[in-house]
Amino acid sequence: MAYFLAVDAGGTKTEFLLATEDRELARARTGTIKRVNADAATAEKNLDEALAQLQRSTGVSMTQVERTCVGTSGDTVPLVTEWLQQSFRARVSGPLLLVGDVAIALDAAFAGGRGVLALAGTGSNAAARDGHGTIITAGGWGPMLADQGAGHWIGMEALRRGFLARDEQRPTQLLEAARKLWNLPTEDALIEFANTQPATQYGAQLAPEVVACAAQGDAVAIEILKRGGADLAYLVALLIERMRKAELTNSADRFEVPAVAFAGSILAKVEPVRVSLQQFLRSKYPGIRFIEEPADPVRGALWRAMRGN
Repeated sequence: MAYFLAVDAGGTKTEFLLATEDRELARARTGTIKRVNADAATAEKNLDEALAQLQRSTGVSMTQVERTCVGTSGDTVPLVTEWLQQSFRARVSGPLLLVGDVAIALDAAFAGGRGVLALAGTGSNAAARDGHGTIITAGGWGPMLADQGAGHWIGMEALRRGFLARDEQRPTQLLEAARKLWNLPTEDALIEFANTQPATQYGAQLAPEVVACAAQGDAVAIEILKRGGADLAYLVALLIERMRKAELTNSADRFEVPAVAFAGSILAKVEPVRVSLQQFLRSKYPGIRFIEEPADPVRGALWRAMRGN
């Protein structure tokens, strides 16, 4: 029996999946194994823990693995690639495929085919593979420059629009929710906190509170989630138009609008953001098809491990 190992190596966590050709055997989750995000000792510890967990739960030794695919950002950075190659070679049998995290996310939804993926978790971006097999992206410039509709963006918009609502004398529970979350005595203390702490360390923490406020009917919170979905949909539309330009050789050709898939905790779990994204795209592309089941990037890595390329 052939065993395949798939890995989605993110900046904060890593997903592992061990499978045969016809079924998933076990999963493991650990901290990052990317050397740009962790020192060698931490990355090795995380890798060893995950592989040991897979072996314990399945009884399958890593010496039985036929092929491994690791998807990660930084797949062209020597510090990342060399460490992964050496570390997996020492622990897991068979060849190792190293590909970009965008590629495995697209493969999870479209198995090497044409389509667009919108991703929103802590951060966000949009990616597509056109009819020529070329991967193109939009967004993903980090929390201070982009990440539309993502957890960090939602949290920061809650603070900005919460204080704007105070100026407008509009009711909202967002500032009170933030004050309680960080155990601050007053709104003035919240102002000091927000302006003196690194935003990247607290923005995403507030996102669940925004979602809760929206569920209770808070109009400002609802507006934030809708805006996030629309802003992310705009990136998807940019990619669709770039696909149109790349695929059409003359004006008489017919362009087929690609299907759109989703990934990431925000789009998977926060319905107002996902619905807003869909509404924006339906208004621009009537009849556009959405894949409702969230894409699971590690399954894209498994698809590549089984194929061998």
